[in-house]
Amino acid sequence: MGKDNHKKVGRSDPQPPNLGGSFDDELLQDEQENRREIAFIRKHLPADLKDKFSDDQLLFMLDAIGTYFYTSGVLESSSDEVDIDMEAVSDFVCNEAKEEGEGPFDAQEVFFVVEADLDFQEQSV
Repeated sequence: MGKDNHKKVGRSDPQPPNLGGSFDDELLQDEQENRREIAFIRKHLPADLKDKFSDDQLLFMLDAIGTYFYTSGVLESSSDEVDIDMEAVSDFVCNEAKEEGEGPFDAQEVFFVVEADLDFQEQSV
């Protein structure tokens, strides 16, 4: 892909659940967070990709990225820093999209979404 496909990401302690709000409040917060993340991703994508994906496609990719992290064992590391193979994440997202009928997506294009997602997560810690 022409660039380093690994990214070192610092780990943080998981946030405690919000026990004071209602389920509707949590849904609203999730929706607002998704909108912020999609805006961040669009801002950081290369110019030719900024308008390529719909919000629904980006949300699908973000869900698939989350699934990758939960199923790959990456989150089980006890290290303060985790080495993430962004190419493997991109390939996983593309395979999930194909299986779910959401694609096809180009792994080289999805790579930039994965990279922007990780940058957003790091910034939000």
